[in-house]
Amino acid sequence: MKKSEMGSRISTVVLISGSGTNLQAIIDEINQHQLPIEIISVVSDNPNAYGLKRAEKANIKTQIINYDSFPDRIIFNKILVQKIKESNPELIVLAGYMRILSDEFCHQFKGKILNIHPSLLPKYQGLNTYDRVLKSTDEYHGSTVHFVIPELDSGPIVLQYRTKIKPHDNPNSLAKRVQQGEYLMYPMVIKMFAEGALRMVDNQAIFNGKPITKVRIIE
Repeated sequence: MKKSEMGSRISTVVLISGSGTNLQAIIDEINQHQLPIEIISVVSDNPNAYGLKRAEKANIKTQIINYDSFPDRIIFNKILVQKIKESNPELIVLAGYMRILSDEFCHQFKGKILNIHPSLLPKYQGLNTYDRVLKSTDEYHGSTVHFVIPELDSGPIVLQYRTKIKPHDNPNSLAKRVQQGEYLMYPMVIKMFAEGALRMVDNQAIFNGKPITKVRIIE
């Protein structure tokens, strides 16, 4: 039986660094009883992230693990792993989290971490995807939801959203359209995971017991 049918909600931690618009989309879906998850904590590496205010408004516990207060990345990552282990979530959602997760983090929570990346992976891994695609001859740009593995932006792809690039697009106009798609797509994938239909097995995304061999693209 699916978890949602049993009336239970899976415990979820959301990691953010900035404005938290994807976090807000997820909160809105929970409030509309569309997502069988409970956000037990929103964690930010940035004490000024506006997403923290969104969480507080929704009465969600927040934690700040300020990257700049640690002497180096290694110690920061160790503390991050420790804090998430204390929460013991069933799912970790990266929603505009701008730090590269350590190998230890990825192995500790293997198969439990989802990320959304603003490109049609495997194209444009890393930063500045809108600038990079606009300098190309690509016809489309979009966003990808995938499981997280130690290799940056290389985990098994679950779902993609794409939009056609317009002749007069700039990074801001393109980002606005892509983000509208993200707000629809990310809750969809989170719901698939929460209901038990989506898993990562042997570094492969599995949906309803079958490997995802052809990625579904929504427009």
